[in-house]
Amino acid sequence: MIFGKGTKLYSIAKIKCPQCHEGQFLVSHPYDLKNLGDVKNECAVCHLKYEREPGFYYGAMYVSYALGVALFVTIWTSCNLWFPWLGAWSQIGLVVFFTVFLSPYLFALSKIIWANFFISYDKDAQLKK
Repeated sequence: MIFGKGTKLYSIAKIKCPQCHEGQFLVSHPYDLKNLGDVKNECAVCHLKYEREPGFYYGAMYVSYALGVALFVTIWTSCNLWFPWLGAWSQIGLVVFFTVFLSPYLFALSKIIWANFFISYDKDAQLKK
């Protein structure tokens, strides 16, 4: 299974703990502007400390940049393939709209992707409390 429990894609898609795939990774949902992008201190299930060192999530900026570029290329290419009559300013408007609308989600997604680079799934993590 590509999205089955135990895969990094499962943790990323569900925004769950990278180690046990059970606990929540974020303090609240990505669109809660009061807690925008806040990561919990540790997993409530396996007690993994999410911040490996001070400034650990600064590297997520590179992931966020890559997600932003992918979003831009996807929108721009889609407009040119399926809506060739749209002018350049309309396409720029769509890119700006979707970038602003998806920014909180992409911010949260970049942090969970970054954490999954360094933390592996452990099916026995819950037992090691």
